[in-house]
Amino acid sequence: MTYDYIIIGAGFAGAVLAERIATQLDKKVLILDKRSHIGGNCHDMMDPSTGVMIHTYGPHLFHTDNIEVYQYLSQFTSWLPYIHKVVASVDGKVIPIPFNFNTLYAVYDEDYADLLKHKLIAKYGENKKVPILELKKDKDKDLQALAQYIYEKIFVNYTAKQWGKKPEEIDEAVTARVPVLTSFDDRYFTDAYQAVPTEGYTKLFEKMLEHPNITIELNSDALKRIKILDNTLYFDNVPCKAKVIYTGMIDELFNDKYGELSYRSIDLKFENIEQEYYQNHAVVNYPNEFDYTRITEFKHIHPVSTKKTTILKEYPQPYQRNINTPYYPMFTEQDQDRYRLYANEAEKVENLLVLGRLAEYKYYDMDDIVARALEVFEDIILS
Repeated sequence: MTYDYIIIGAGFAGAVLAERIATQLDKKVLILDKRSHIGGNCHDMMDPSTGVMIHTYGPHLFHTDNIEVYQYLSQFTSWLPYIHKVVASVDGKVIPIPFNFNTLYAVYDEDYADLLKHKLIAKYGENKKVPILELKKDKDKDLQALAQYIYEKIFVNYTAKQWGKKPEEIDEAVTARVPVLTSFDDRYFTDAYQAVPTEGYTKLFEKMLEHPNITIELNSDALKRIKILDNTLYFDNVPCKAKVIYTGMIDELFNDKYGELSYRSIDLKFENIEQEYYQNHAVVNYPNEFDYTRITEFKHIHPVSTKKTTILKEYPQPYQRNINTPYYPMFTEQDQDRYRLYANEAEKVENLLVLGRLAEYKYYDMDDIVARALEVFEDIILS
């Protein structure tokens, strides 16, 4: 069969474009993915030992303020409302994060918590997000101490584990993104739409890709079939007439011409527990103890009546090519410079479009990559 488009990768970036091209342009699409399943890192499945729906590559919780994205995905799934709340184990207590007024009263005695709350409201107002870095610069000693507590107890050691750095190697300027919430709102996300697909992400992808114009080949290593010579794409050793949308690692596409890009990975350890629930929240973070960063209990996300449960412990680790999975781009200056060299190479190749977290060396939330794919379809493919 002759295809109009060849898409490398069956995650959200590739699936959204495949669906749009097949249904709106009536074009033939071939999707190649080296994994044995569709859905990329959003893949989920039923744990046969417990009957619990698990997320194969760690928890994926849909949240967005973008109504267009929500309405688009709603064509392929109904939604199970889910408000994500996270707690952290700190000094023997389980406290809500991000740090909010509930956390204040969990950490400090009532009188001192009252004092801090009143000072925060007086200085910054109610229902605000105050960066810790700003608090650390505050002239008020109590607010400075609060910021230091959050930095030391909740942020710095967690970040050190996540990125493989010593606490003293972490620039305190990065705490600018860590807020204190001047409210009792302990939701982890504040987006208007928060949910998970009722039947899971895999079913969502199946419905998205069930069009007769779409052919899917799994367990297929596209880089063994695609070559770039003199800025010309070859597919199965023949000059490629189809447009190619590539969502994989951009450095691999160009045979690491400028060196490998850096990532962090995660060793995911699932455990079946012979009890109804293991913990009281879906996610418990462990910033200061253990080698893992958090434990997820999926039964809180996809409730099911069963006497067993499944948990996931996440152990951050260095990424190693062909050994584990690249999750998080390392945003070093050197890596950004290297990525730009690859992006320039991609622009020279006729009929090639790179899109997605690995191809653009950019971390996307689910709603962001769906929005980006829809934008690419409208602004580039249709133009």
